[in-house]
Amino acid sequence: MTNKTSHAQNTHAQSTHVQSTAAENTDTQNIHLVAGATGTVGREVVRELLERGQRVRALTRDASKASFPEGVEAVQGDLREPASLKAALEGATGLHLITFSGAYEPLETGPEILALAREAGVRRVTVLHGGGASPLEDAVRAGELDWTVVKPVEFMGNSLEWAESVRADSTVRAPFTDRLSALVHEGDIGAVIAVALVEDGHAGQEYVVTGPQALTVVEKVATLAEARGSDIALVELTEEQAAAGMRAEGHEEGLIAWLLDVYKNTPPEGRTVLDTVPRVTGRPARTYADWAREHAPSFR
Repeated sequence: MTNKTSHAQNTHAQSTHVQSTAAENTDTQNIHLVAGATGTVGREVVRELLERGQRVRALTRDASKASFPEGVEAVQGDLREPASLKAALEGATGLHLITFSGAYEPLETGPEILALAREAGVRRVTVLHGGGASPLEDAVRAGELDWTVVKPVEFMGNSLEWAESVRADSTVRAPFTDRLSALVHEGDIGAVIAVALVEDGHAGQEYVVTGPQALTVVEKVATLAEARGSDIALVELTEEQAAAGMRAEGHEEGLIAWLLDVYKNTPPEGRTVLDTVPRVTGRPARTYADWAREHAPSFR
């Protein structure tokens, strides 16, 4: 299961060459256009590409509000309007795409985007799978560019939805507390995507990306408590209580039903640990304890 949070976009024009700090097979002249660059995963893709000495363009619908690390070129455009991407794609060799707009509407513009990418000289395209069938992803798979689809399971960052209640009364309220999830650190998703854009050998691959452990909600809460240095109580919600809470947060009925089904009937793919991260990136996948220590201030 992927993050509930929208995988946003970002960008404005101001090119800066980034010194190479990474792998031997890295070409510092490559330019990669990253859609969803303000999103949970997109920011990690940007960071990983920069660390590999790549030139990065971050796509945003409003460049005036964009904020990225030094060396990132913010360019304005909208995946829903392919013509707006022409300048952003100029000279790019790699393209990272998301499959939904900010409102969780599946993007229908894949063929037009890919045609522009081919004209611009893009060689590789990665797609962050959005949790379901996608016209854009279908177009990428059927296209002529070297493609890689990255399918993460549940994001570790989804735990931030508990932060407010933990700060308020040291309590997590969640349904199905014994369900298992092989949840993954967002940085590891970004690393897999960056490798697929920069290195050979990933064309035509579909990578399911997991963390190194399958944990229950009970185990996650215990890990968070240890990281923040004080106890957290866990209250198990009924399915009806969980749905009511999501409704109060403004989620639509279709999304609520889908989330509850994934929580209740987590498919094997979502609870089976795979070696994708170490196999593709050459480094161990980060644990939930790692994530909890990084984000402990949010729970205090």
